[in-house]
Amino acid sequence: MSGTITKVSGPLVVAEGLGDANVSDVVRVGTQHLIGEILNMTGDRASIQVYEETSGLGPGAEVVTTGMPMSVELGPGMLDNIYDGIQRPLPEIRAVAGDSITRGINVPALNRDKVWDFVPVAKPGDRVTAGDVLGTVQETSAILHKIMVPNGVSGEVQWVESGSHVITDVIALVRDEKGKDHELTMIQRWPVRIARPYSRKYVPARPMNSGQRIIDTMFPIAKGGTAAVPGPFGSGKTVVQHQLAKWSDVDIVVYIGCGERGNEMTDVLMEFPELKDPRNGEPLMKRTVLIANTSDMPVAAREASIYTGITIAEYFRDMGYDVAVLADSTSRWAEALREMSGRLEEMPGEEGYPAYLASRLAQFYERAGVVECMGQDERRGSVTAIGAVSPPGGDISEPVSQATMRIVKVFWALDSSLAYARHFPAINWLTSYSLYLDTLAPWYTEQFGEAYMANRTKAMHILQEESELQEIVRLVGQDALSPADRLTMETAKMIREDFLQQNAFVDEDAYSSYAKQFRLMDLVLRYDTLCREALDKGVNMNALFTIPSRELIGRAKMADAKTFGADYDAIEARMKKEIAEVIAGGEDA
Repeated sequence: MSGTITKVSGPLVVAEGLGDANVSDVVRVGTQHLIGEILNMTGDRASIQVYEETSGLGPGAEVVTTGMPMSVELGPGMLDNIYDGIQRPLPEIRAVAGDSITRGINVPALNRDKVWDFVPVAKPGDRVTAGDVLGTVQETSAILHKIMVPNGVSGEVQWVESGSHVITDVIALVRDEKGKDHELTMIQRWPVRIARPYSRKYVPARPMNSGQRIIDTMFPIAKGGTAAVPGPFGSGKTVVQHQLAKWSDVDIVVYIGCGERGNEMTDVLMEFPELKDPRNGEPLMKRTVLIANTSDMPVAAREASIYTGITIAEYFRDMGYDVAVLADSTSRWAEALREMSGRLEEMPGEEGYPAYLASRLAQFYERAGVVECMGQDERRGSVTAIGAVSPPGGDISEPVSQATMRIVKVFWALDSSLAYARHFPAINWLTSYSLYLDTLAPWYTEQFGEAYMANRTKAMHILQEESELQEIVRLVGQDALSPADRLTMETAKMIREDFLQQNAFVDEDAYSSYAKQFRLMDLVLRYDTLCREALDKGVNMNALFTIPSRELIGRAKMADAKTFGADYDAIEARMKKEIAEVIAGGEDA
């Protein structure tokens, strides 16, 4: 079915004569067959969001509808690949069109020529329903790709064929209750704006281990949880997301570069293939899908990129994998919504953003979660959604930050003053929060006993006390503080510099296991406890601050991951001995 263009306004095209088309249908616009999506319909008049540059397009050009909603292709070949915002494979486009993307180019998202070894799991005569695993493909050395029965198909397996196949080959035949045969291939299509179904959703109850101490100990995120990373330019949003992508204990990472600067995205594309997966030594790309959508690409494509990424993540979740979706950044996505809303002449909300901004953000984040997957065998998967927010000037009172804060459960507020002081991760411990602490507390208690959460609470209390004492120090100087308050300041400094601060370029410090984090925090707080007991006995506080083991605690975070337990035991024994000697020396207060 075709219509005719009556108006072109940047990425917005209005066409008439599309009476039978539906909202969200994909259309091909003009002689170059530019990709577009219908945003709304008024009679036979359609407003179309075009995902490519529209210069040269004018009234009278033809618009042809495909009759299908904006969808992604799901199947083997997505991992170790780089897509643009509408799931066009950039390496293959480059091979066809050179270094610049030709308008209207149509390259399938999944390689039709690559041969995969399909190993059946289902047998002829088996009863299968949507979500059941038909067989497996070893997609990369890190991930076993499970070929599932598509949604809406159930019945009896008539035959299933093992061996080497391309993704378009028919690998199985399923006959439903009505006697209709369904030929199944290794490829599925799914509309990006519709969440994939699941059997049941659970409350997230296990933490996602990121190896970053300020995240795991202070503001943890659950597997299947949601988090936002707001911060001004240069505060390290992308650095935090790179660290999460590399070190998080998830099976698959979907990284969405949504409207970021081209040089920043280039860094990602250059660095990710070079990174080694710390779990198996393989390249990190073997379990990563990259979606690259830079700020100089058509703004409308940002809107699709977020949905493309979360749909791919849900597909891997349905196999029973834990998936992390890293969106950098949702502010650029919101700018695309604002531009399209303005061109549609909708009533603007705050700062020109559409009135439905918060509900669109919620639709994205609510697709995260821990679920019981579809199918008869029990599989549990999760999608963890982490979105960077780029408020202008770092002002989190703007609409995108505020709407995000109302939705997500974890808020890692980045602070430019910490970044300029070379304190990374530059997450401000006074303005960040995690609402998963109560649901994750049983897991921490089961693994490490009551002390883990007790230490976390005590450390946060000391950091908050330090913030209050700094006001006094600015007015009257540090000498006016009591010995107990001076100790609080010293302990807080140790927590900040020896625990929260991490160096991504030092292997021993780039990643910390939960056990190492627990012991390191316990060591710092043990020093605080012993010093307070000594101060109560009238000991000189300067003698306590200058004991040799104080310096050893400062270097303790560099301890080897295999031997840290013995190292920390030795430091603690030495610290107790030295403080006991100071007390025995009978120093006066």
